[in-house]
Amino acid sequence: MGIKETVLGFMKEQAYRPMDLQELSEVFDIKRDEYKAFKKCIKTMEKEGLVIRNKKDKFGVPDRMGLVTGKLQVHSKGFGFLIPDEEGRADVFIPANNMNGALNGDRVIAKILKEDVAGKKCEGEIREVIERANKSFVGVYEDSKNFGFVVPEDKRIQNDVFISRKDTNGATTGDLVIVEITKWADQRRNPEGKIVEILGKKGEKGLDILTIIKKFGLPEEFPDKVIKFAEGIDVEIKEKDIAGRRDLRNIKMVTIDGEDAKDLDDAVSIEKLPDGNYKLGVHIADVTHYVKEQNPLDKEALKRATSVYLIDRVIPMLPKKLSNGICSLNPQVDRLALSCNMVINSEGKVIDHEIYESVIKTTERMTYTDVTKILRDNDKDLIERYSNLHEDFKNMEELCNILHNKRIKRGAIDFDFEESKIILDEKGKPIDIKPYEREIANRIIEEFMLVCNETVAEYMFWTKLPFVYRIHEDPDSEKLEKFKEFLYNLGYPVRWPLEIHPRNLQNVLEEFKDKKEETVVSTLLLRSMMQARYSPECTGHFGLAAKYYCHFTSPIRRYPDLQIHRIIKEHLHGGIDEGRATKLVTIVDYAAKQSSEMERVAQEAEREVDDLKKAEYMMDRIGEEFDGIISSVTSFGIFVELPNTIEGLVHISDLDDDYYIYDEDHLCLIGERKKNMYKLGDEVKVRCEKVNIPNREIYFKLVSDEEQEEETPKPESIDKNGLEEFADTNVECKSEEEVF
Repeated sequence: MGIKETVLGFMKEQAYRPMDLQELSEVFDIKRDEYKAFKKCIKTMEKEGLVIRNKKDKFGVPDRMGLVTGKLQVHSKGFGFLIPDEEGRADVFIPANNMNGALNGDRVIAKILKEDVAGKKCEGEIREVIERANKSFVGVYEDSKNFGFVVPEDKRIQNDVFISRKDTNGATTGDLVIVEITKWADQRRNPEGKIVEILGKKGEKGLDILTIIKKFGLPEEFPDKVIKFAEGIDVEIKEKDIAGRRDLRNIKMVTIDGEDAKDLDDAVSIEKLPDGNYKLGVHIADVTHYVKEQNPLDKEALKRATSVYLIDRVIPMLPKKLSNGICSLNPQVDRLALSCNMVINSEGKVIDHEIYESVIKTTERMTYTDVTKILRDNDKDLIERYSNLHEDFKNMEELCNILHNKRIKRGAIDFDFEESKIILDEKGKPIDIKPYEREIANRIIEEFMLVCNETVAEYMFWTKLPFVYRIHEDPDSEKLEKFKEFLYNLGYPVRWPLEIHPRNLQNVLEEFKDKKEETVVSTLLLRSMMQARYSPECTGHFGLAAKYYCHFTSPIRRYPDLQIHRIIKEHLHGGIDEGRATKLVTIVDYAAKQSSEMERVAQEAEREVDDLKKAEYMMDRIGEEFDGIISSVTSFGIFVELPNTIEGLVHISDLDDDYYIYDEDHLCLIGERKKNMYKLGDEVKVRCEKVNIPNREIYFKLVSDEEQEEETPKPESIDKNGLEEFADTNVECKSEEEVF
């Protein structure tokens, strides 16, 4: 046990009372020549928020001193929540007037003012900022007589940044700039800064997505050191690289991806055995052959932790020479892989498996579209073109259905959400937003990756080696209780056991299948669930009803996959002794935390870009009418979702036929006089009234029955070409592996 763990253990003892450095050094019998290193260790622990110093310069652990350390998440309205470092501890509500200069994403120490009582969130006040999340921000510069100021684009940052005349860097009013903070805010003063870059005038072409990239601190380019290192990698596989690997170059296997995918990191092969079982091969690019621990590529990959997909561009985790080149499983070329062979019976059970290093040569680069046409549409031309693979595709479909049925039978939650594909023109303007199709080919790859991830996780769990698992904790009990109340108010009373199983929730989704409330029920259920994350502990995956789960199948674009490939390969070569295992504990712990955090950043950035382009799309459709469904009800209005997933607000002030009261228990608005009711799942007709692109907000207005009657043409005058393009649209969500 290291000195940090020893000190923390001592401070957590019931009898401990805060001590100063001298007292602590005497307790641990620190010699004079060791005192400097001991003092440095305590200061590092203080910086990390592991220990706290009180006003008398005495140290203790935060929890014993009524304090909590964690990450701050701020809402655009000014309040926030501290997400504690300590797992299992409830979030702490921070009112806007208790922020004390802390900003979104900062690691902070908070003092608890009100404890969690009767289900109410505990409340706190930020006492200290341990580490700033961002030292620079994107904003719009405004000039004034004696100074300037920058209004941050991120609405979660409440304070403008003051700029002195000498620090404007030539910026003029309306410039979109990057401001670096030179003096942080406190209770009385706004932050001060200097302008380090002028991006252009607000509203100029191409600045919209760039602004979001800058706002989230996403890297635009790879450092020269990383590019130079990548350039030194061979573009072809050498004989020395193949030595010791199993040669699978004569095995039929394919990649199946979207048409525009360039980073092909998984290939699949299948064989139906004489006994009726299936031999499934999942072959994943061996990225770790090139990205060795602590080399420049690895350090940069860990920093990024994930690739970010922003509609018309990708911010990759690895340089293109690897992601689109030597690591991508392009057809008919030799590639290094880490393979997992599984023998699966007719009930979907993996009865045997093997994981090993291989060299492969994929037979074809298939697309979801073509495989779906072969299997669903029996496209004769494509069947003839891929006649050597047709039988394999049929077997893949059979196995896919077997695996899916097994998952559902054990209780995995199969969400059925509509996702959208946003299509831009060459100028970056959205010209179409249409449902994202998840057909049989998508589901084949989804099921194969899921079963592979489970198999690898279970195999590595029993080695008892440090590892990065993908976990999904049980739902929030308070939110789940509200969900249960909502179902009761819908006329669907449910009785769940004290220990909820995902099967209970899957049964609810089945009950509402193909009903108008289906989307609403699915959405509310998802909101009651925890977010999946990475962890060194294998605590299971609730949503998939899986005891063991990890992410193994995408090492080109996800760091956890890359890290566990490295551990698996070391284990296969028998190279993990006790010393290495101890070192890996720290490595996987940091990799799990960093990857979880960067995954959230990527999700937020991707969501904001989508919202921006949806707002732009609707800007050209102001005045047009659409059929939609009420997807959310709040005290200030109702949100209506169109079949193409665009969502807009009907503000309560626009419900002008009555005074409406918000019924939180039934999630509806009720007219006080006429008793009209607007509730979740109701079908409505709306008109697009207004769009606020900077805030990504779309405003609808309900079209009344009278207006609809006036506008309805006589039957003989209906123009068939003028029917709503969004009618009868229904699609499923992206894969469970992406959701979870």
